[in-house]
Amino acid sequence: MRARLIDVAARAGVAPNTASTILNNRPDSWASKETRERVLLAAKELNYRPSKAALGVRTGRFNTIGFVVPDLHNPFYPVLADYLDQAVSVHGYDLILEHTRNDLASEQHCFQSILDRQVDGVALVISDTEIHRSFLAGLAKSGPPAVALAARPAVALPVDSVVSDFSQGVAQAIEHLVGLGHKRFAFLCALAKGQDDGKRPELFRSILGAKGIPPEAISFVRCEHHIASARDAFRDLLRLPKAKRPTALIALNDLSAMGAMRAAVDAKLRVPQDLSVIGVDNIPLGEYLPVALTTIAQPIKEMVARTASLLIQRIEGKGSARPTQTSFPTELIVRESTAKPPRTTAGG
Repeated sequence: MRARLIDVAARAGVAPNTASTILNNRPDSWASKETRERVLLAAKELNYRPSKAALGVRTGRFNTIGFVVPDLHNPFYPVLADYLDQAVSVHGYDLILEHTRNDLASEQHCFQSILDRQVDGVALVISDTEIHRSFLAGLAKSGPPAVALAARPAVALPVDSVVSDFSQGVAQAIEHLVGLGHKRFAFLCALAKGQDDGKRPELFRSILGAKGIPPEAISFVRCEHHIASARDAFRDLLRLPKAKRPTALIALNDLSAMGAMRAAVDAKLRVPQDLSVIGVDNIPLGEYLPVALTTIAQPIKEMVARTASLLIQRIEGKGSARPTQTSFPTELIVRESTAKPPRTTAGG
């Protein structure tokens, strides 16, 4: 069994309170040097480690931060978690990780359950900011410090937030594809279970419309977050006659883009000669595919550094009175998966 404080005290022949004072280096300790040495030796012999829970109850600080992400199968989120773990560990904090399996109901449950852990603050990746807005408002009033990571919302969130502004990256992607000569587009949208399209179709049609692309030349394809769902959903679109088939695809994460690339290969199409593909997230794997993936990147190191800074400031009582929103731009990274459309379809 794990040694307890009372076991250390008994071996050293002192009261538990004396042992606690010595082991926690409290400045009000009146113990003699000889007593201190006995207690430290007893702790070493018993391999005693202080209970973080007990220490947290006494001090009000657990030195632990909770982090909830949507999907551990998507390499983007383990990388994000690793960066956050490194950022908070420098300040003496441990990270507890939960994932919601891309399900909005599970997301609501995990957001609540992480608060029941012994955490000093939480970072939450938000799939749908509007669905969770009331929960975040309650958290701002009575919960521990929290930072929401999300796509930039129309209205700022009631807690500190670190958001990605995808408008720049998406505009660059569309400019790139239109500049190559593409006139038929598809958007592959990976949605969490229970999540609706929101304003995504309207946004893409608006941006493309400004480039002279009519609505009938734009396809919006929905899929789940796993790669097989993306492959299957896009495979159906590739069954269209060649004259109506899209020549350019933007997938709203890199895994979905990879699923679409597999569907293209299955349909005997070449990437990028027959189909240009762009993803989002810039996961490390994308650069090392047989056809390196063009992608819209988020500056995740900077985003994580800001998240850690906000949390630790709040935990230590140094944050601003009002919640802050820090917005980070996105940018297109052009690799090998985009090219001019095939000549026979370049004219639409």
